[in-house]
Amino acid sequence: MRLLALAAAALLARAPAPEVYGALNVTVSPGPVVDFLEGDNATLLCHVSQRRRKDSLLAVRWFFALSGSQERLMVKMTKLRMVQYYGNYSRSLHRRRLHLLEERRGALYRLSVLALRPADQGHYICRVQEVSKHRNKWTAWANGSSATEVRVISLKASEDSSFGKKKETWAFFEDLYVYAVLVCCLGVLSVLLFTLTIAWQSVLNRRKSRVRHYLVKCPQNSSGETVTSVASLAPLQPKKGKRRKESADTPPAVPAKAKDCGGNLDLR
Repeated sequence: MRLLALAAAALLARAPAPEVYGALNVTVSPGPVVDFLEGDNATLLCHVSQRRRKDSLLAVRWFFALSGSQERLMVKMTKLRMVQYYGNYSRSLHRRRLHLLEERRGALYRLSVLALRPADQGHYICRVQEVSKHRNKWTAWANGSSATEVRVISLKASEDSSFGKKKETWAFFEDLYVYAVLVCCLGVLSVLLFTLTIAWQSVLNRRKSRVRHYLVKCPQNSSGETVTSVASLAPLQPKKGKRRKESADTPPAVPAKAKDCGGNLDLR
């Protein structure tokens, strides 16, 4: 029995430990959709957290996929931090435009795509695998992935959109200018009408208040001079009271002295 127990213990010790898989927390920024102009440089960051083992290593892979198409492996950073290119991206032309760097060890990885082209538009997926050695064998402990969509706006479309915005803005200001001109014209017309009304009322008031004078030739006075007087065109009201007063103040006429029969004057 003891021999059987020792044999079983030896077999268990030699048997490899079962692989335990979990999920890494992986996020890609910016996302989930980001726009770039044609010719710009795109920078995508892959954040990794919640690692299961402190002594583990990470293998980072970036995939590219068009809408509804199969994913294609672009570039990979191995657990030993070696960068490898795959497919068409292994050519020197593409390798000069594609760079994968480790910003923070085991936490942040940066993918740069230089001089964007319309063909670079699509989905970029970051897949991370956590591995470590167990009994002289590399074992995967956790996996995680995240993606973002990159849209490349062509220069022609950008110019057309900017031209359309400028056109709309100019149309708005053009309408505003027309409205301003109409308002100014109405204001000028109102001022002119007001000025004409005031001028016409002034002329009427002057005509009503103006007194026309003329010269009237009167008979000669006792000194032999001709007297002229100024009279108004305004109708003269008869001054009855004054005439009565003047007639009352006039002294009675002195009767002529009578002579008596003897030719002598009557002094009585």
